[in-house]
Amino acid sequence: MTPIDTTLIQVIASRCGVTVRQAEHTVQLLAEGATVPFISRYRKERTGGLDEVQVSAVKEQFERLSELEKRKETILASIDEQGKLTPELRMKIEQCYEGAPLEDLYLPYRPKRRTRATVAREKGLEPLAAMLMRQDGARPDRLAERFVGGEVHDLQEALDGACDIIAEWVSESEAARSAMRRLFTREGVISARVVKGKEQEGAKYSDYFDWSEPLRRVAAHRLLAMVRAEREGFIKLSVLPDESAAVEQLERIFIKRNPSPVRPLVEAAVRDGYKRLLKPSMEGETLTEAKARADEESIKVFAENLRQLLLAAPLGQKRVLAIDPGFRTGCKVVCLDGQGNLLHNETIFPHPPQKRDAEAMQRLASLVDEYRIDAVAVGDGTAGRETEQLVRNVRFGHEVQVFMVSEDGASVYSASAAGREEFPNYDVTVRGAVSIGRRLIDPLAELVKIDPKSIGVGQYQHDVNPEKLRGGLDSVVESCVNRVGVNLNTASKHLLTYVSGLGPSLAQNIVEYRAANGDFASRRDLLKVSRLGAKAFEQCAGFLRIPQGKHPLDNSAVHPEAYPVVERMAADLGVRVQELLSSAELRAKIDLKRYVTDTIGLPTLTDILAELAKPGRDPRSTIRTFRFADVHSLDDLREGMELPGIVTNITAFGAFVDVGVKQDGLVHISQLADRYVSSPGDVVKLHQQVHVRVTGIDRMRGRISLSMKGVSHE
Repeated sequence: MTPIDTTLIQVIASRCGVTVRQAEHTVQLLAEGATVPFISRYRKERTGGLDEVQVSAVKEQFERLSELEKRKETILASIDEQGKLTPELRMKIEQCYEGAPLEDLYLPYRPKRRTRATVAREKGLEPLAAMLMRQDGARPDRLAERFVGGEVHDLQEALDGACDIIAEWVSESEAARSAMRRLFTREGVISARVVKGKEQEGAKYSDYFDWSEPLRRVAAHRLLAMVRAEREGFIKLSVLPDESAAVEQLERIFIKRNPSPVRPLVEAAVRDGYKRLLKPSMEGETLTEAKARADEESIKVFAENLRQLLLAAPLGQKRVLAIDPGFRTGCKVVCLDGQGNLLHNETIFPHPPQKRDAEAMQRLASLVDEYRIDAVAVGDGTAGRETEQLVRNVRFGHEVQVFMVSEDGASVYSASAAGREEFPNYDVTVRGAVSIGRRLIDPLAELVKIDPKSIGVGQYQHDVNPEKLRGGLDSVVESCVNRVGVNLNTASKHLLTYVSGLGPSLAQNIVEYRAANGDFASRRDLLKVSRLGAKAFEQCAGFLRIPQGKHPLDNSAVHPEAYPVVERMAADLGVRVQELLSSAELRAKIDLKRYVTDTIGLPTLTDILAELAKPGRDPRSTIRTFRFADVHSLDDLREGMELPGIVTNITAFGAFVDVGVKQDGLVHISQLADRYVSSPGDVVKLHQQVHVRVTGIDRMRGRISLSMKGVSHE
């Protein structure tokens, strides 16, 4: 492996708040191909116990700085080719670890289009510009005299050209750009103005038709909304500090204090450099950086919501009847076994215009009895509440739980390649109903088949950088899948794809091997899978489970590399490993210090002992049933009502709650609790059951304002 620059490691350690040793070992593991879940779970000795968040931060910084190093190489080569690379400049570039300052260093040497300064240089006026910048006692006309002739027709043309060169020097100065960057970031004001004639068409953005606020205070969701409005052509944005403050700072850099005949000329050139060149450059850069920060915050909110959604409580391997509700086209009904396999499908028509409700209820009762159904999953889309009420009125022959299930993204799955591959002989309505039922059985296993952007728990997710969003959300899915663990013999290729060390190709190979050879009897059998070598096995094995596998630990999070340690523990106690798993009394006798080696220390041994107490236990919570109050539309709501609800989305400015009226209400961050709340995620979680009070109803715009202040909720 190529040695990693020690300075780079120090920068990573400083930025991530970890020790140099922790950063170095984590980067080494990443460079060797180890994944974040594997490193944080099975390499605690090498990382000094860094958790998944810390390892991810080190990974992000390592990747960012590695890209920066490549950029440095390109820049150094470009400047060297021009014959302008001095030892001092090389050192400055090599010691720069931020993108914008690095580009500042390169700016004077970057190939550029023909500018006013370029023309002036071609006329031989750069020496005159240098003389003017000395700001000594010489008169500007005397200095310019010797440059008149040829392409320079008079003194004014000579001085104007020299000032154009000075203006470009100002705009390309590392010190000037650094000062302006700080000023724009700290003192910049973002302003939005409506584009003339777009008032009606862009009415939904009317809040921003005449808007301004300090950039440092603008909330991410407001900035993203304004950027979208500008992109759609309804407003114009600007980000500027006070101009006099900007010019004053530049004058402190470039204007000498001593009186000089050339001073007014240089001052004018500095102002021109700011207005014509530096201001638009800094404005664009500042807005881009602000957008990047807003993207990051939005992705963070989306990622946390997605994490909560993926880790939602599963019903488990129960037989489910799932309904994709509808009015005119009827309700698609499917019956699934405990693994989510489709047993039966049909359509019922309980709602208008057919309104064959008695027939539908009788049919549901019959299906529940015939397929020994344990629970009913009703999609929460169109006709969802009406269908739920119908199901609750059915008299079943045994106890059946009824759940409302989010339909977000189900239609995307139905029309996707994954949906067509699983159910080539069924239409999209059947696939949608199956997806609803499977979400109840195991939300994680089903939702990994859907592009996370389509799940609908984000904040302006369509406005953020798509590549960063994809990377952030994929990391969350990977984290959740590996945290829960995956049944090797039942997992779909979509779920296996996210297991540490696998990916789409190996996941497909595992599924094909399983189809050809039957269930895996042990984790070691994974090595028989095509192209799954020792490295992939090391990375994935601990996250895959085999119930009733050959080795008792195959259904646990204990990594196969640690089996010998557990076997020694059992042997020292004179028992089998299976007995160790089932006896807390035996486990209490284990002295972990006896089993410390050069590669396995107390952190890993402590994890192993904890896992022996709960092998293969699902870390997710237990699912709970829920019932809405007797309200069905906005017309049923009154201010002051207290209602049960379910949190459907969390943003930086509050939480959206479904109270059963087909329109989610907003609990603004200021209404989440009787105390100050800095982040909605500190108070509520996705799909949490809460109680809210109605504080406002805007029937024209279909908006509901809710509060959790002073309301007892779970």
